[in-house]
Amino acid sequence: MRLLADEDVYFPTVYLLRQNGHDVLTVYDVGLSSSPDPEILRHAHNAQRIMLTRDSDYGTLTFLEQTPSSGVIFLRMNPQNAPHVHSELLRVLREHNEQELHALFIVVEPGRHRLRPLR
Repeated sequence: MRLLADEDVYFPTVYLLRQNGHDVLTVYDVGLSSSPDPEILRHAHNAQRIMLTRDSDYGTLTFLEQTPSSGVIFLRMNPQNAPHVHSELLRVLREHNEQELHALFIVVEPGRHRLRPLR
């Protein structure tokens, strides 16, 4: 999977995904640190990368403001529940192909995930 990790995504999450064969760039890697969320989401869309974030504002951007998106994975996590969220995130990435994920907003939390079509 081709993903763009927001600056609020923990490095262990990025590392885990890379170790599992996913192509993960961070906003720092693409020169967008401290950029506004709409700009980051547009960059992910233009680069055909799924946005990975812990920032709930991406739901507003995606559904209310209708900022173009190539899929968003919203991680409901903190350091204490990270192992459980990581396990669920890897399950999501195993069960869905990249084309499916480009059309979804996914909320991942410990032990479960919810899918919502973008359009």
